[in-house]
Amino acid sequence: MYSNANELKDLCDRSGKKIWQVAIEVESEYNETTIDEIRQKIKENIDIMRQACNKTLKKEIPSISGLTSGMAKKIFSYMGKDNAIFSKEILKSVAYSLSCFEVNTSMGKIVAAPTAGSCGILPGCLFMLAEKINAVDDDLINAFITAAAIGTIIEKNATLSGAEGGCQAECGSASAMAAAAMTEMLGGSVEQCLHAGSMAITNVMGQICDPIAGLVEIPCAKRNAIGVVNAILCADMALAGIECFVPFDEVIVAMYEVGKALPATLRETGIGGLAGTPTGVAARRKIFGE
Repeated sequence: MYSNANELKDLCDRSGKKIWQVAIEVESEYNETTIDEIRQKIKENIDIMRQACNKTLKKEIPSISGLTSGMAKKIFSYMGKDNAIFSKEILKSVAYSLSCFEVNTSMGKIVAAPTAGSCGILPGCLFMLAEKINAVDDDLINAFITAAAIGTIIEKNATLSGAEGGCQAECGSASAMAAAAMTEMLGGSVEQCLHAGSMAITNVMGQICDPIAGLVEIPCAKRNAIGVVNAILCADMALAGIECFVPFDEVIVAMYEVGKALPATLRETGIGGLAGTPTGVAARRKIFGE
């Protein structure tokens, strides 16, 4: 069993195994289930994610509140154009993440990864990369296991809740999970995976949670998009040999302390930040008739 990144790395180093191999063995033993059963459950979740990541690429589905819709379709149509700054792969990741998010806001079926508000980041990144490198299903399952291991460590030592730790705890954690998983998919070492995850968190340290009208839509959707770009960049930096100055476990503790220091108005209450602007207040009154 492992409770932090140092313990996970030690288990990997002593066994010569990757993060996903150690994580699934620990999960199997802890929950008294077989590795095959775990992998099958993950595959089922991946199928749900894949459907969500493709559902609104060509068809707009408005959210229940009417605040958001059509973003995935717009980015998907835009990618590959001559004036696009980002590569087609990055924009595809963003389109996938926004589609998944739009399925969530329209009350469709998604997988919280690790939360509903950050549901598009992890699948958006991993589906794109799997397509780019022609990864098989088993490789994708392994990547999601690695991501789960990182998320578990964050949950044990900090929080994944925007209400408790701000958006850094939701989209930041999802971005860290994706960064570490992509790094391992591309042959990175355990240490590089942890550096990628650490950098992803540090890049959004202090990010508040300020949903307009208290609904997980705005600015959450765009933060899913930036979470994707953050994860991809951090994976590339780690693979290039760039290290995070502060170790993963210390980064997570710092993130938790920052989250606790945020005032309640900036932790998913729909009061401060963008939610407290005249536009945000007007949107709340229009939706709820206040």
